Amino acid sequence: GPVAETFRVIQGAVTEEYVRSTQGVFQFELSGDGGGTWYIDLKTKGGGAGFGKPPVPADVVMSMSSADFVKMFTDKRKPFMAFMPGNSSIKIYISLIFSLEKDA
Repeated sequence: GPVAETFRVIQGAVTEEYVRSTQGVFQFELSGDGGGTWYIDLKTKGGGAGFGKPPVPADVVMSMSSADFVKMFTDKRKPFMAFMPGNSSIKIYISLIFSLEKDA
């Protein structure tokens, strides 16, 4: 489904350099189609992304619908920054994701 595909793209974009510079683990509690617990690990060696709990405790846990999650990572007109005002680590992370998308 679209959620799994989005995480597959993120997983493919994770590099050692991003892991070193970000040092954060993000957990998403998604409701709806393709929902459940998903994670993006930009802290442990090699990093990773996928279904289930992250290998280490998450620094940020976010709950949203799976539709909103997919939209957040695919809709260029609505950067995810608008979602979480005032959280600079999220902003840095999201700008990273958008820069990864451009490189892909």
